[in-house]
Amino acid sequence: MKMSKLYMPTLRETPSEAEIPSHQLLLRAGMIRNLVSGIYSYLPLGYRVIRKIENVVREEMDNAGSQETLMSAIQPRALWDASGRWEDFGPEMFKLKDRNSRDFCLGPTHEEYFASLIKGEIKSYKQLPLNLYQIQTKYRDEKRPRFGVIRAREFIMKDAYSFDRDKEGMEKSYKEMWKAYDRIFDRLKLRYKVVEGDSGAMGGNRSHEHMAMSEVGEGLIVYCAQCDYAATDEKAKVVYDIKKPDEDMGEMEKVYTPEVTTIDDLVDFFNIERSRFGKAVVYNASGEPIVVIVPGDRELNETKLCNYLKIPEHELEMANDEMVRNISGADAGFTGPVELKSNVRLVIDSRITNMTNLIVGGNETGYHLKNVNYGRDFNGEVVEDLLLVEEGDVCPKCGAALIMDRGIEVGNIFQLGTKYSESLGVNYLDENGKERPIVMGSYGVGISRTMSAIVEQYHDEYGIIWPLIVAPYHVIITVINYNDEEQRVLGERLYEDLRNRGLEVLLDDRKERPGVKFNDRDLIGIPIRITVGRRAAENIVEYSLRKDGKNIEIEEDQIIAKIEDEFRKEGLKI
Repeated sequence: MKMSKLYMPTLRETPSEAEIPSHQLLLRAGMIRNLVSGIYSYLPLGYRVIRKIENVVREEMDNAGSQETLMSAIQPRALWDASGRWEDFGPEMFKLKDRNSRDFCLGPTHEEYFASLIKGEIKSYKQLPLNLYQIQTKYRDEKRPRFGVIRAREFIMKDAYSFDRDKEGMEKSYKEMWKAYDRIFDRLKLRYKVVEGDSGAMGGNRSHEHMAMSEVGEGLIVYCAQCDYAATDEKAKVVYDIKKPDEDMGEMEKVYTPEVTTIDDLVDFFNIERSRFGKAVVYNASGEPIVVIVPGDRELNETKLCNYLKIPEHELEMANDEMVRNISGADAGFTGPVELKSNVRLVIDSRITNMTNLIVGGNETGYHLKNVNYGRDFNGEVVEDLLLVEEGDVCPKCGAALIMDRGIEVGNIFQLGTKYSESLGVNYLDENGKERPIVMGSYGVGISRTMSAIVEQYHDEYGIIWPLIVAPYHVIITVINYNDEEQRVLGERLYEDLRNRGLEVLLDDRKERPGVKFNDRDLIGIPIRITVGRRAAENIVEYSLRKDGKNIEIEEDQIIAKIEDEFRKEGLKI
């Protein structure tokens, strides 16, 4: 492609709305453009990257025995009502009506659709296992779109679904998809960790996420350097070492604590450790007031709470001041577990039950209670673990200290079981002619997210540094002065020769200053660079790689050998 014809509207300044490097650079490099909040167009260079990522995903899915399909983005409400997710999925679902007032949605995911596709088609155990996938646009009305295409309202995704006879078959399919994902992200040169995830609205019993490591990643993960334990912060089990004081239960006592409403205030007021307090958090859970008690030195994990309450996360919100006063009789900051209204659910982290002489809110404005003990002074619904993991917590697998890091979720795999097959009546006949529900798995790769994750890991102060496998073009030929006949002739000869050898080549034939050409070249990040300049008459050019920027002078007939060597290093063929 000649750059004089290329639609590549680069920007010199960073757009104000771009928060992270990938968002800034994809905009500046003319690879994406924003239409409205969370909705992007992919311009020629960016879309070439998208297609290359898709091709890697497609190759590995095909090699794993999955078969490509393409489903509609529009799905009828009846499918989602059958699974119970029309309401559960929440406000992130784009909903619409047709001219006959029938309800539809723009698909945020396709479990129901694929299950309905094979219903009645797959009738015998002999037709299983089966694995189908598609690469398609998905839609989610994010409350706060941010970070460019990482958290967008419209995004490109590969989603696959496995169908098996039993749990053992599903687990085999799960492992095969896990291995396929490892191969995908290895080929894409991403640094990643596989962590245990929370299944959330997807359902099922087990899930894992491929997280591309990034300082700006929205996802928090914890992992152990001594063993293979790794999980998202939503899923991680908290091993909490209770430092139980060596003392008997004291007599419960009311203490006047004017304007002392936070744990920090209480620590200063009582001059004791945060762990001696029982922290109350009040929620409106699907319209029902819930009081949760956790140790004062820890934070509540809302995902774990929602899982216990069996409600979607969008139905959990902090209680307003009026609700707090109605259930406790006190202003916010003075709620505690003792003598709450009888119709209020009290949910307690299990560590609270082993603590002695807690200090808690007194359910009276301006007062707290000391020497409060579970079993004697209050009771409630005890949940094994409601805490949010912290760096340095004990690994639940080997006991070493956990490390915390950030990542971008680029892939996820779910063991769905029979959640969708039972709700939609997707069955098969076994060897004995008995009808059984098909056992499903679900597997997603965020194509557009992966593009951003690659940029996050491969960039410098000058622009993007694309790995060769996903670069929009392999080679860029920069002709310093296109009006110079010798430079122009050599540049065009190299351009045609490399293209004829199967390489994807950009020729910068623009009548721009050298500085502009070099800046654009750095910004768009083409891996292999050839500069045609003052020694063109001798058939000598400068050769360099974007990743190291070291220029060497080589003769024209040495170029293809250097390029072939670079492809070999990357495990690729021309």
